[in-house]
Amino acid sequence: MGVSLITAIFVGSISDIPVEIKQFVLQDKVMHAIAYGSLMGWFAQIYRHDLTRLILVIAFIAMGILIEFLQSMTPRRQFEFLDMVANTSGIVLAWAMAYTWFGGLLAKFEKLIGVGRPA
Repeated sequence: MGVSLITAIFVGSISDIPVEIKQFVLQDKVMHAIAYGSLMGWFAQIYRHDLTRLILVIAFIAMGILIEFLQSMTPRRQFEFLDMVANTSGIVLAWAMAYTWFGGLLAKFEKLIGVGRPA
């Protein structure tokens, strides 16, 4: 699942977007925050060690910055500083939420459906 999220972000960030969608700037930034927040939230529930989570935060922020530079090299996409801010906001928010009751949702769901239980 985690690799799928990373792949979806890369493909969605580099591929062309129809002009109609580009007009919704606020929603675009919200989508950036949701995408990167989901990514960090997923990995923060899998990797629970504080240092590992910090490394993930740094890696995902770097990934967001890299993608923005890659977008500047494509003909129909552009570099936007505010996209990096939205990406980082989603990452940091999910990182902080990992230390609340949200941080254990994946484990609670797996326990509920019986994943990992011996047969």
